[in-house]
Amino acid sequence: MADSAAGPAVTGSGARRGSRAEELPAIRVGATMPREEAERRAALLKAVADPARLQVLGIVRGSPAGEACVRDLAEAVGLSQPTMSHHLRILVEAGLLTRERRGTWAWYTLVPERLAHVGTLLD
Repeated sequence: MADSAAGPAVTGSGARRGSRAEELPAIRVGATMPREEAERRAALLKAVADPARLQVLGIVRGSPAGEACVRDLAEAVGLSQPTMSHHLRILVEAGLLTRERRGTWAWYTLVPERLAHVGTLLD
């Protein structure tokens, strides 16, 4: 295989003809992203790589008002309020949710642009 400006193509090692690995696109060696960018993207992916957090994002996204209270989220997902608060803190720190204090309870709203960004992280 000839080298290109982006570097030589790397394909699946030892893949047999017709195997799934052979169908994957080649990875360009010179097209790697900087380590800092990879770590930033991994942190965002890690924030959504938890079943409870994915449930929370789905609940908030599907709520009629586009927001949900920590108490209601904990009940819907079946977690204690302290555990739910931990998961919500991670989602807020990742920029996927915003938090607003109203009296005793915290309300969370989805940041749609940030959630859409998650889908582009592997580009």
